[in-house]
This record gives sequence, structure tokens and C-alpha cells, in this order.
Amino acid sequence: MAGRIPQEFLDQLLARTDLVEVINIRVPLRRAGRDFIACCPFHAEKTPSFSVSPQKQFYYCFGCGAHGTAISFLMSYERLEFLDAVEDLARLAGLELPNTSGQNPLSTQPLRDSLTQADRFFRQQLREHPDRQRAVDYLRRRGLTGQIAATFGIGYAPSGWDNLSRALRGVGIEAQHLMDAGLVHRDEQGRLRDRFRDRIIFPIRDRRGRAIAFGGRALSDEVTPKYLNSPETPLFHKGSELYGLYEARIRPGVLPQLLVVEGYLDVVALAQHGITYAVATLGTATTAEHVERLFRTVNTLIFCFDGDRAGRAAAWRALLATLPLLRDGRQVGFLHLPEGDDPDTLIRREGQAAFEQRLTQAMPLADYLFAELRLQANPDTLTGRAQLADLAAPLLEKLPEGHLRDLMAERLRQEAQLINTRLRPHPVRTAQPVDHHLRLTRTPLRKAIALLLHRPDLARLALADDAIRIDDAEPGLKLLAELTRALNANPGLSIAALLERYRSTREGSILEQLAQWRPEGPDEDYQFEAEFADILSYLRRRDNLRRRDDPDKRLLETLLRRSTPRTLSAEERETLRNLGKSKKV
Repeated sequence: MAGRIPQEFLDQLLARTDLVEVINIRVPLRRAGRDFIACCPFHAEKTPSFSVSPQKQFYYCFGCGAHGTAISFLMSYERLEFLDAVEDLARLAGLELPNTSGQNPLSTQPLRDSLTQADRFFRQQLREHPDRQRAVDYLRRRGLTGQIAATFGIGYAPSGWDNLSRALRGVGIEAQHLMDAGLVHRDEQGRLRDRFRDRIIFPIRDRRGRAIAFGGRALSDEVTPKYLNSPETPLFHKGSELYGLYEARIRPGVLPQLLVVEGYLDVVALAQHGITYAVATLGTATTAEHVERLFRTVNTLIFCFDGDRAGRAAAWRALLATLPLLRDGRQVGFLHLPEGDDPDTLIRREGQAAFEQRLTQAMPLADYLFAELRLQANPDTLTGRAQLADLAAPLLEKLPEGHLRDLMAERLRQEAQLINTRLRPHPVRTAQPVDHHLRLTRTPLRKAIALLLHRPDLARLALADDAIRIDDAEPGLKLLAELTRALNANPGLSIAALLERYRSTREGSILEQLAQWRPEGPDEDYQFEAEFADILSYLRRRDNLRRRDDPDKRLLETLLRRSTPRTLSAEERETLRNLGKSKKV
């Protein structure tokens, strides 16, 4: 269902949205007849089974069954909520989202308001607070300018227990909302205490640039912890958010790759020196969610960690998180910096050109994996080669099915000097294609709806026909009536918009299955109008028979049990057509 978004707006939005364009910028498509195809982004496969219909504005995977409209695609691919997906499409279409705030009692808007006001407060303190110079001097020592601080929205949390809470409560923010947003807590005496005090503040932004959390760096090295993050909230999940991703995505020009580093200041310092494509995890190990978000932005990642023991451990954890997501076309490199250096110190010392030269020397994932394994197993000995194979095989089995997995298996054969490798089948079950055509032709009603979804102009035939009764007890008949009336009332209504009217309903699930139907041959060779008219004729006759006794009833029911008119012989179809004609009184 549309939820809080007016139906008229959704209709207009989907009329302006091209599903092919929405998907193609994320998953490259190629034309196949009247549709477009690609390898499915929702399951591992070597042969394309993901189909996009520009006519219906509907996608469907014959392998795993993923399907839907442009809204559904963004929700699944980008992991967005319904409203966020609609907002993204509206922005692309040049439409202003209707103001629907305050209509949903479970809305996170109070949290967003609290965080927005806090973001404004911290930035204001960096400009105006009497003690601001301590923070400014610290940033200057780190080589940062006021311009780069403004770009990343860096702020300052002054000393004191309740500066933020007093300021925000003064503009109407409730104490409970401040606590829900992770900005304050209550001490043992029940007093509100600011979470961030005497710290440089780094706002953590969502994909639309809204502050959803904060990271704070202590101004004094004696204060612990040195870095402090917001707690988990309904808006902030540390294991999936990345600092600097929003800023990287809005940079001018094409984003060629993303550089993953460890800290806030690494990201900002790199941007200060012209490397504007760095992001950082938030004090936690790289997760699969992190990697998937990054791959949805670019196809090339470089992990850049300190050269110490902790940095190497972080790199290995990143590799483990990355392996299951390495579909063909995705590339990953690893760059270890000299021990004692981090990206912040190194780029300040060497400059942009030298640092980017280092990036070109990043070790490809395959080289890094086997280099690390060779530290544990000596391939110069028979025992070592066996050990290398035992260590590598479980890791390679994490790779999705595809050419990369095959090439990595070949690399293992070379490294361990094996005749062959015995990788187990990929643990992720790949769904087998299903013949949905048979399921859709099981009843005349289903077939009529499928025809209508393929050819919306057929609704005009129902307009002149008195067979479809909205008050009929049969749910399928009621649905067919609703569809024809909606299409006749709105001739330009897209199938995608029609499907969205039934989102999250039982009828919607049925419609999404029926929308997958297509004729086996070219559209021009298929008798759409004749078949649709035959089904309407059958519905009229059946309706008549329900209301009176008729000598033809037994014959009609016998024919109707034979599925749709399409499966009958030519003679039987003619009989059915004659039975369906109204008798004059």
C-alpha cells in the first residue's frame, strides 16, 4: 500500500520513472528482444535470468523469483524503506515529495529533528563558542582548513555537562527524544548529561546527507576513550554505516573507486589533499553490510590499513567479509602503509600524487589472500602444499558462482601444485527456474488479469460488457472489475502504478505473479482481444447460470473445467462463445 503517500503522487511518479534507467545505472543491462536482461543482483548466477520489461515497468528473475517495480527494486537493492525509495525516485523525476510528516505515530521524525538540531548546534559552537580556539587549533595542527571542516560539517562539543541538552530543550526538543537519539543520558541522580563533551564532532550522515549519529574525538589525549560514537538507534546501525560515503558520492565527476580507511581524520585529511573518495568504518571491523553498500556505489574497492599488527588483522577481516560478495566485475585491492604511518600522516608528508601512486600498487585480492596463506603453509613442501589447499578451499567456497570462483580455484591448483581442486558447491542455494505460465493459466480469471496487465488497453472491452460485477462474492472477479475500472478511468495509468496500489496486500502478491506472464511468441501473433473477449463471454454466461437454471449449464461447466478457452479446440471455443451470448427474452 502507498502508506502516507497520496496515490495520485505515486501514479505521477511512476509515470515519470523509467525502470530500465533506474536499474541500468546499478546493474548493467543488455537488450534481449523487447526486454532487457542481466545477471540477477539478488542471487549468484553465471547465466542472466534477470529480466526487465520496459513495457510493464516490471522486473522479474526466473532464477530466484525476485520481482517488482522501481520502488521495489530500490527497496531491495539499496535496502531502503518504502518512503526513502519514493523520495529517491521523486528527486530523480524532479518532483517534490508531499509533506506527510506527523501522520505516522511510529515516525522517526522526532529523532531526526533532534539530530538535525544537534548537528546545527555543534557547527555553531565551532564558530562562536568562547573556547572554540582550542578546537580550531587542533584542526589546524592536523592540517585541516576551515573549508574542509565545513565540507564535512565538523563541529565542536564544548566542555560542560549539559550545553547541548539545555540548548535543544530551549528550542522545544523533548528530553526523551534527545535520549532516544543517543545525544544525552541520565546520571545516577536523574540529571541529563551530554554524551559528547570537549570533543571535535564528526557528523555521520545517511545517503541523503542527514545527520544520523556523531563521532567525537577528545581534544585531550589523556581523555578516554579517544574516539566516542553515538549508540545504536532506530536510525543508526554501526555495522552498516560508513563515514564519508555521502561526501564521496556527491563529489563532482565519476566516482572510480572507494578507498576504505580506519578513522574519521584519515577521511578528512585525504579529502583535504584531493583524495575525495575515502570512507571509514566507525571503529568496528568491516562487515558484509559495509562491503555491499560500497559495491552498490562502485565496482572497485581498496582497503588501506596501517602496517602494524592491528592493521593487518583488520585487512584480513575485510577480506573475509568481501569474499561472499565478489561477483564477476567487482575488484578489490589491499594497501598496507609503512608501520607507524596512517593515511593522515602519510598524505601530509608525501602529498596527493605520491599517495595515489601507492594506490596503484595495491595488492589484488587473490595475491593478498595467497600471500597471507603462504605465511601459514610452506608450498615448497608436500605437507605445506596440502595445508595450503586445506586453508584456501573453505575461503574459496565462500565466493559466489561465477568466473572469478573458477579462476581462484585454478590459482589454488597452481599454488598447491594440485591436479585438481575439490571445492564444494556454493552454499547459497540458487533457485531453479519455474514455469509460471502453467500456474497463471490455471483459471480463466487469472488469465484475464494476466492479459490485462500485459495489454492495459483491453480494459475498454470490459467497459462495454456487463459481465463483471463489483459486488460478486468471488475475490478474483472483484479484482478484475477494480482493475478494468481503474484503467478505464485513468487511460495513462502504468502497470507499475497499478501494482503499487496493491502493495503489501494479498491481491498485490497475486498481481505481481500474474504480471510475470508473457505470450510465448511475438505480441503481434497473439490474439489478445479474442482471448480476453472469450473470457468475458464465459464470465457473463457463468453469471447468468448462477442466477437461473439452464439446460446448457452442464456443458458449460465441462468446458470451463478445461482451464482457459485457449486450451480448447476450435470447435469447443466456438461452442463456449455461443453459450456465453446473452439470450433474448
